[in-house]
Amino acid sequence: MADSSQNKNEKAEKLAKDLKRKGIRDERVLAAIAKIPRDQFVEESLAEFAYLDRPLPIEAGQTISQPYTVAFQTELLQLKPGEKVLEIGTGSGYQAAVLCEMGAEVYSIERYQELYLLAKERLHRLGYTPQLFFGDGYEGLPDHAPFDKILVTAAPEEIPEKLKAQLRIGGWMVIPLGGRQGQKMTVVKRTGEKRYRQTTHGDFIFVPMQKGTKE
Repeated sequence: MADSSQNKNEKAEKLAKDLKRKGIRDERVLAAIAKIPRDQFVEESLAEFAYLDRPLPIEAGQTISQPYTVAFQTELLQLKPGEKVLEIGTGSGYQAAVLCEMGAEVYSIERYQELYLLAKERLHRLGYTPQLFFGDGYEGLPDHAPFDKILVTAAPEEIPEKLKAQLRIGGWMVIPLGGRQGQKMTVVKRTGEKRYRQTTHGDFIFVPMQKGTKE
């Protein structure tokens, strides 16, 4: 058992080194990825592929993002320990684990009940304690706002107004924007009560962001 655990640690560390070679510079992001057992966030039959830099299918017909994409989005957040972060799309729970590992106060919403329940069990078992919610990501969590940062892991065609409103002034959102053919990774900074500034950071492919919930 110890050998197996050591082997996983080595694989996670190798993955982090691969991501550094691919251009990820934030050492705290890399350290989080080097520590988290990604095989615990995929189906057992796919565990052998967990430390490759590729997306994998998960339950409810969804995917766990490619590690490079997770690292890239997290790096754009420029996360500081103790910051309050809202994640839209808990999925397998892996991204939430990265945020927790970096010391964020994490709130995460998932629209698929099956994924919400699985992520809750996985994260608890691994000792991570984000606040998870089953709900519609388009609505955000107004009762817990404002947030220092918001991270969206599915792609809407336009920025949801309710999410913009839940950012604190001076905070920002990382969100893939666009249609099914591909999206631009976008950073939306809230610079005033009704002022926002956008920058784009490369092309990505995410599943579309959908409204409502699925039980």
